[in-house]
Amino acid sequence: MESMAKLRDQYHFTDEDAANLHDLLPVAEEYLNSLAGHFMNYLYENPETERIVLKNSDKDRLEAFHRHWFRTLFSGAYDQEYLRSLKRIGQAHVRVGLPVHYVNASMSHVRHAIQHMIHDTFEDRDQRRMFRESVDKILDMNLAVMTSSYRDAEMSKVFVSRSLESWLIRLSERFTYGLNLVLVLSLAGLSIGVVGLFVSDILQIFSGKPEKAIFSALGSMLILWMMIELLENEIKNLKGGSFNILVFVGVVVVAMVREILISTLRHDDLKTQAFLTLTLLALGVVYFLISKAQKCSFKE
Repeated sequence: MESMAKLRDQYHFTDEDAANLHDLLPVAEEYLNSLAGHFMNYLYENPETERIVLKNSDKDRLEAFHRHWFRTLFSGAYDQEYLRSLKRIGQAHVRVGLPVHYVNASMSHVRHAIQHMIHDTFEDRDQRRMFRESVDKILDMNLAVMTSSYRDAEMSKVFVSRSLESWLIRLSERFTYGLNLVLVLSLAGLSIGVVGLFVSDILQIFSGKPEKAIFSALGSMLILWMMIELLENEIKNLKGGSFNILVFVGVVVVAMVREILISTLRHDDLKTQAFLTLTLLALGVVYFLISKAQKCSFKE
């Protein structure tokens, strides 16, 4: 609430309403004990409100406060200081942990009590209606200001959590981006090493063992091709693309193919070659299943 003037304008609370409420002050003084007593009985009827009251105040002090608040309803002075007092009441409700629905229910109880007071005091129907309308406006304004304290408290929590959450998300995104950048640089360095291995295998063709060198160079070429795929995948990831695990499985498959080629040239025993072959078969099944799953996901 920015100002009392704006609040009065929103509820169409006029100087005539203020005068009507001030005219009710003598009547309210006569009913003050009854109004305060009924309100205190209402609070102590509910175990939860009774617990909150006993924990944060004593009965006499609370009753004296409500007597003062009842008088201010009919004071006729509804200025900025009155608005500040209502805000303090709302903040006190939030501070002691009073649920907001009890504030609404209490205000409804007060409204009915004052309406009965008006009905029992004035016989003229138009006069009763005039007073009731003015009372409804001031009670609605009181309720709006008091409950706004709950909204302000909730919004402050939301803003704090959103700010912290946003900061953590930004930090995580930057950290992940940095890790991906390191990974790209590492892959680039490894690719250079694979190029060196490929060149070394090519040079071995002229060293007197061309058959072994050709197979070794073929395996190195496959690994180099997969390293290129890995680099392209990571670059796409840095640009916001999706992660493709199939490429990583493909690298392992290619590495296993190269190992089998080299194992054949080394004339390893059958157990070793059988183990490598079964491993390649298992990797091939995994590659096939992942590829099929990605195609199904794409179709959906």
